[in-house]
Amino acid sequence: MQKKQIPLIVDQPVLIVVDIQKSGIGDVSTAIPIMPGADENTYRARSVIDAARENDIPIVFLQEIHRKSGVDYGREMDGDEDEHLREDWPETEIAADVVGLREDDYVVQKRRYSGFIGTDLEILLRGLRAQTLFLVGGLTNICVHYTFADAHQKDFHVRVVEDCVCGSSIDAHNAALNNMEYLQHGARRTAAEIIDAFNTYGASAKSKVA
Repeated sequence: MQKKQIPLIVDQPVLIVVDIQKSGIGDVSTAIPIMPGADENTYRARSVIDAARENDIPIVFLQEIHRKSGVDYGREMDGDEDEHLREDWPETEIAADVVGLREDDYVVQKRRYSGFIGTDLEILLRGLRAQTLFLVGGLTNICVHYTFADAHQKDFHVRVVEDCVCGSSIDAHNAALNNMEYLQHGARRTAAEIIDAFNTYGASAKSKVA
């Protein structure tokens, strides 16, 4: 099938940083399996975050967090995952030093994989007049994929920065990226492409003001 040619950015872009938390980065252990090379992709996401800031593109940070009683895990431990990201664990905190989190940043806490389930993310995005969402973070095949799919069904344009996300395994990572590309042609993009697009968007916005 010939790929549909869809613009990289349609109207207002917003960057969504999915669950870049202390758990699983560097030497911090995690109850969730993570693919080899995950740290490299996670740290690379900072370059996209910085480019968004430099070009006045809104950023939303998602944080998966569960009550210490475990009452809100639901079916999350029926598969490969064990207890994870409890509210009383230090590693549940957003990795502020990795992502450059600021006190006035938008943070949306979630109890489920998708950033849209049981949160005010959609209200926030509508307030920001978002049309195109860019996703970095993890896991590619879980929280990134489900957030992408829900955004797709809510009629957002969605792009996944494929070298700034990491999955539970290489195979799961690649399969999820292929699934997202199936939903929206041109969804899979690299950090270099996104940074260039953000810079172009920012320059154009500044020229309109001038």
